[in-house]
Amino acid sequence: MNAEVKWIEGLSFLGQSQSGHSIVMDGNGGEKAPSPMEMVLMAAGGCSSVDVVDGLKSANQEVTACVAKLSSERRETAPKLFIYINIHFEVTGNNLDSTIVEKVTADSLQKYCSVCLMLGEGVKMTHSWEIVSA
Repeated sequence: MNAEVKWIEGLSFLGQSQSGHSIVMDGNGGEKAPSPMEMVLMAAGGCSSVDVVDGLKSANQEVTACVAKLSSERRETAPKLFIYINIHFEVTGNNLDSTIVEKVTADSLQKYCSVCLMLGEGVKMTHSWEIVSA
């Protein structure tokens, strides 16, 4: 996998993925676009959500929505690394089995999500979940 990041102006940068997609990042704390650290947090939410939805569908669960709400803590001093991230999954569907929801959310962070597993080497990663009424 390859990517390229080009400086635009000020502290704005354009990231271009190997698959041909582009995104603006802002080093001014998210003034004009997401900051690089916000992108990392969103990547963890996106990657783990793929696992959760795919896991639920594979278990023949009728999932209709999945929202991953991420909260984090970072070090006070530079480098301001993440020290804690929680992903709270709000899962909606028809007759969802709570045992299966619990398993797929845990498996995402512990077995499948590349981003979370990579971050988990230096960050305390936790998860929580709830089934939301349709």
